[in-house]
This record gives sequence, C-alpha cells and structure tokens, in this order.
Amino acid sequence: MEITTTDHKRCSVVKAVGRVDSYTAPELEDAFKAVTDKGVYKIVFDMTDVEFMSSKGWWVLIETQKVCKRYNRGELVLTNVLDRIRESLDLVGMSTYFQLFDDVTTAVGNF
Repeated sequence: MEITTTDHKRCSVVKAVGRVDSYTAPELEDAFKAVTDKGVYKIVFDMTDVEFMSSKGWWVLIETQKVCKRYNRGELVLTNVLDRIRESLDLVGMSTYFQLFDDVTTAVGNF
C-alpha cells in the first residue's frame, strides 16, 4: 500500500492506494499518528484508490477519530469512499461516526 500526506493551511490530507487490511493497517496508523504528532487534528482521508477496507482498517480510523475529537481539537473526515466500502460502513453502524464528502476540495473546505 502507498500512503501520501499533503499538508494544507487548515488540515492534512492522507491518501492511501490499495488495500487496507491486517498487514497494511499499521502503515496507515503510522501515517495518521505522524500527522497528529505534529499537532494537526483536522484530517481528510482520501479513499479514492482504496479498494478494500478490513475491520482492522476501520479500527485505525476509529482510534484516529478519537484522538482528533478529543478536547474538540478536530475531526477525521472521509472522502471519495467507494460504494461497496460505504455499504460496509453502514452495515456496521459507523456511517454517523464519520463525515463523508464526495471530493477532497469540499472536505478540505469543511475545515
């Protein structure tokens, strides 16, 4: 899996390419931790090229969301989520835990 992070004025955009599963989720976790360790708690996760999201991947997002929302510092938002991944998010009842956006520009503008 390939992960890139782009810093903007008010937030950071983390983009992953490939599958987020038990083997690659720690890489994603490290990428989010690197952002929050810099004191940035407004994060956009661009899922344009994420083909699959395992339960381990969802746990990484949930834990990152907790860190971001602690003390009302920020939030993790998701963008460009594939329909099949969005359905799994709805299935486990997590669709209200994350704000979903159709494109990165709108998500960045949200902050």
